[in-house]
Formats: sequence, C-alpha cells, structure tokens
Amino acid sequence: MKSDPNMIIGYTAGTFDMFHIGHLNLFIGAKKYCDYLIVGVNQDELVEEYKNKSVIVPFDERIKIVQSIKYVDETIGVENLDKKPYWEKLRFNKLFIGSDWRGNPRWDKTKSEMEAVGVELIYLPYTQSTSSTALREKLMATIPF
Repeated sequence: MKSDPNMIIGYTAGTFDMFHIGHLNLFIGAKKYCDYLIVGVNQDELVEEYKNKSVIVPFDERIKIVQSIKYVDETIGVENLDKKPYWEKLRFNKLFIGSDWRGNPRWDKTKSEMEAVGVELIYLPYTQSTSSTALREKLMATIPF
C-alpha cells in the first residue's frame, strides 16, 4: 500500500509515555492529513538523554500500545531527535507535531530542514486538558514518602 506514488505519507514521533487523550488526538488529527501514518516511538535511552527523566512505561510496551491504535499504520523505534534520517528512510510528505512546540528553536530548525526536502510541517492543536507531565505529577503526589 505504501508504494503508491500518490499516497500522502505522514510522520510524527514522541515518547507516548502513559498514553492519554492528547496522544490519541495527535494521531486522529494527523491521519486527517495523510493516507498512511507512521509513528516513531522514542527509545528509553533517547528520552533519558533529552528529557533528563526516565519513562514510566518501557519502550517495548509503549510501541505495542501505539501499534494498536487504528489511526496508526506503522511504528518505528526512534533513536535520535533529528528528523532527516527518518525522512531519508521513510520518505514522508508531512510531519506532525503539537502546537505547544510552535516557536521552539529546535522545531523552527526542523521546519526549515523539512521544507528544503518538500515536507510540510503541520502543527496540530495541543490538548490542554492533560499531558504526561501532569499525569506524572499526579502520580508522584499520591506516593507517600
């Protein structure tokens, strides 16, 4: 199916720790713009490197959760934040990220790099009602020390 030259291939990536409605909304929104959605799931080591915290749900479980979502056509493990190597391998047409990243210098750079190879970066609405950080804080508040 992915071999159709007219197919619009979309890509997004993230940690997707403690999967919640914001993650699902990202996939639903992305799928509206593409025929085939590939989702990269950040490896545990990458998350520790750039977020300076450990995941709660390990990679092998997070990728199984993401694979089971009906809006997701393919999943891959992600080892670095640079989107260019993944574009070279997957040749996606559209790249999706939450609107909370708009104006972030790393994403401004990514947008320029992706536009140079013909990829459109689309900011999808950020779900204000929840986040993995908020869930982590609630969880930690319930643990007696």
